[in-house]
Amino acid sequence: MAVKLKICGLMRAPDVSRAVASGASYLGVVFAGGPRTVTPEQVSELVGVSAGVPVMGVFAGQTVDEILQISERTGLSGAQLHGSYSRADAERLRGTGLTVWRVVRIAAPADLDAVSAAVAGSDAVLIEPLVPSVLGGSGVPLETAVAREAKARLSGHPMVLAGGLTPETVGSALAIIRPDIVDVSSGVEAQPGIKDHDKIARFAEAVFANSSIT
Repeated sequence: MAVKLKICGLMRAPDVSRAVASGASYLGVVFAGGPRTVTPEQVSELVGVSAGVPVMGVFAGQTVDEILQISERTGLSGAQLHGSYSRADAERLRGTGLTVWRVVRIAAPADLDAVSAAVAGSDAVLIEPLVPSVLGGSGVPLETAVAREAKARLSGHPMVLAGGLTPETVGSALAIIRPDIVDVSSGVEAQPGIKDHDKIARFAEAVFANSSIT
């Protein structure tokens, strides 16, 4: 199965268009805070140029009702849930037709115990390193052995790998970890929220050149 690509932390319409042209299967916008945070008005514009590619909202503190309101207002296709969202929260969102990714952030091997529990209520589980005071886009990669164990614990449920991926490193990550989806933000940026179109193209080329190994 071909690996899918998500470009996250999008803030500008030209960057969305470049991500789409490069073959991204998912686009990501951040409502969870940090330098890439967008407004619903911005997201409506970005969804408008997404050419039908699903746009995922990254949430970490909004209530389920707020996520639903934002999604209806902007045209989001899914929700990426960071923080203390429960299985019931995820299932409620899925029940409305949204794609739901539950997130497990890993700082130590003991954190792997949360991986299996995140399967319930999700369409995929996103695995990323836990970096204090940073919610995604840190540029810090997950230790390979830990990522491989997370993949094993998902037992065939779709895995999204995030954290520290770049055009130079994503190929080896695919070969060793074998995720179903790779998620990149800072690895294809000129600065936070400003994507480098050459890096997007090179990242996509590396993903698709190595996708057959999975």
